[in-house]
Amino acid sequence: MKFFDVCRDSAQLSAGCAEGLNVHDIHELVDRRAVTAVFQPLVDIATGRVVGYEALSRGPAGTPYESPMQMFAAARAAGRDGELDWVCRAAAYRAAREADLDPTLTLFVNMEPRAWRAPCPADLIPAVEHARHRLRVVTEMTERAIAEDPAALLSATANCRTAGWGVALDDVGADPMSLALMPFVHPDVVKLDMQLLRRPDDPYTARVVAAVSAYAESSGAVVLAEGIETAEHLLTARTMGATVGQGWHYGRPQPLPAATPPSARLPLLGTPAVAPGTRTPFAVVSERRPVTRTTKAALMPLSRHLEALAGEGPEPPVLLACFQESRHFTPATMRRFARIAEHSPLVAALGVGLDAEPMPGIRGAGLGTADPLRGEWNVIVVGPHQAAALVAHDLGDTGPEPERRFDFAVTHDRALVIEAARALLGWLAPVRSEALAGLVPA
Repeated sequence: MKFFDVCRDSAQLSAGCAEGLNVHDIHELVDRRAVTAVFQPLVDIATGRVVGYEALSRGPAGTPYESPMQMFAAARAAGRDGELDWVCRAAAYRAAREADLDPTLTLFVNMEPRAWRAPCPADLIPAVEHARHRLRVVTEMTERAIAEDPAALLSATANCRTAGWGVALDDVGADPMSLALMPFVHPDVVKLDMQLLRRPDDPYTARVVAAVSAYAESSGAVVLAEGIETAEHLLTARTMGATVGQGWHYGRPQPLPAATPPSARLPLLGTPAVAPGTRTPFAVVSERRPVTRTTKAALMPLSRHLEALAGEGPEPPVLLACFQESRHFTPATMRRFARIAEHSPLVAALGVGLDAEPMPGIRGAGLGTADPLRGEWNVIVVGPHQAAALVAHDLGDTGPEPERRFDFAVTHDRALVIEAARALLGWLAPVRSEALAGLVPA
């Protein structure tokens, strides 16, 4: 459900939902579940076969909330956007069930950030359960949601994959931040923003396509081009490496067809190697890279060098760091991190005594005195074109601060750096498992 994609052909589709509805009351709309789903085909560019459909939400026709943008803006202001998200997804699942959607086809359904922490309403559980057992679903997420709640995002993606569902990263290229965050989602499908097709000669477009192509080549992910409306757009999409297309060239949003068109199965990836929060970055890296022993004074220049990498390049990277104790996150370091955070999608600092937001724009996490991360000094940088990690384990010396010894390893192996970063993200803002369990009811 692309909530912010307004379909110009949907005015007549949800008129029945508006009957007797107070058109100015978003609470009544949510309470009455007055939402309709329409569907746009996703097509294999090489063969023309349909691989699935994206579900798009529509409010009651003829009301201010017919536009999904206005509907969700009102729900967000009322604090009910998480529940509305569940309503929209359930509407898509019910429509797929009623149309007897071919189980080999993939249903793409978008998820709003707050829904990750909102349990599924009881009356919608049957529709979600049916989807879990009978439908092949890909959950779409955006980079905005990743930066808002990275730990919840990783838990949500893990739950989706436990159910055998896939994950798509939507609107890639609309914001440079999505490129740096792409490895953490580990999407099965990367959806290129439609504006890239309209600016194929732009240097920014070239950088986005290069980053996406590199990720797709290393992971096996599918590249999908949105907004294909003409034969020229289709040709451009193919040159960008897209193998699946979506747009008016293939069909406008409408109810699911009564008969299944010629179809093909969309491949999905497996689960990433390391689940977040289960192992520390030092444990991940030291298993595969040689470990050296040195002093804190000798490690400081290397740490500063990695921090400097985070401030370079047109596409800002993610910067994650463990400081052991809050006293090591000095005012000077805070200022450096704050400058990076002005342009980075995610900057995080972890340590005993640190707040959830040590400075504006910096994500924090306070560690317990017995937490295994307390013994580690880590600096991890992940961008679309660079990756580096310093991981160090404190040997527990009690002498002068510069002479404290650490075992450390450094790696620029992109896959290994990402693995270490995913492990570290599990310590950020611990999530309520009972709420996330509702994403895919057990």
